[in-house]
Amino acid sequence: MGRLSRDFAVTRVTVDDAGDVHTDTRADTVTVEEPLEIRVGGPTLTTTMRTPGHDIELLHGFLYGEGIISSAADVTTARYCAGATGPDGMNTYNVLDVDLSPGVSPPGPELLRLTPTSSACGVCGTSSIDQIMRRADRPLRTFPLDPALVLSLPDRLRGEQKQFRRTGGIHAAGAFTRDGEMIVVREDIGRHNAADKVIGHLLLDARLPADDLILVVSSRASFELVQKAVTAGFGAMVAVSAASSLAVDLARESGMALTGFTRGQRFNLYSGELASGA
Repeated sequence: MGRLSRDFAVTRVTVDDAGDVHTDTRADTVTVEEPLEIRVGGPTLTTTMRTPGHDIELLHGFLYGEGIISSAADVTTARYCAGATGPDGMNTYNVLDVDLSPGVSPPGPELLRLTPTSSACGVCGTSSIDQIMRRADRPLRTFPLDPALVLSLPDRLRGEQKQFRRTGGIHAAGAFTRDGEMIVVREDIGRHNAADKVIGHLLLDARLPADDLILVVSSRASFELVQKAVTAGFGAMVAVSAASSLAVDLARESGMALTGFTRGQRFNLYSGELASGA
């Protein structure tokens, strides 16, 4: 399995108040980014750029979010391709072969993504919201938000971001209970991958739909992330940064509580309600 971070020799440049430039060479730790190719029943479904680690959770979360599977039992095998080797003859662990259970329909041509996915993956507009709402098994079971709890969650998430403290270049997502109990936190260079790893963990642990849980993300609340939260049944989502217009539309349509700019002593409530007395 690839490492989560690598060290590079870099030149650190500093300009002092007098305008003089100073340089020195030192080691800098950066987050590893490698492709993960997902093959379902043989053909390649997608290739996503991710930080190695918890790939099986990422796989399950991605397939669940795409509507390909509805439970962990829908995947019979998930294994690294033995033929995917690097120039040194070692397995790259960058190709996953997946077999679905009998009766589970394989992904159709419309789902195939033969190019690497990014944080802007092919969804836009109100038609996408309609499709997501039609895919939902049932309405979300939402709950009012305790402001003090909401404000505590980014710090709770940050406390579990070990790779972020090493590199400063990696996102995180975490599932927390309404009482602030941490269930799982995952890191990845892609914010969507971090969310997929969390959702995949919950799916494998038979904790979906996530009715009583809050999804906390270290990034902005993009449409894609809100889509994943709604599909997984989260009652609320807390984002450290901004929310996009389409993300707010989807949160309000589904009834999921959504906060953004959750920092320090304030946050924006885009959707949902505060607990009585707040």
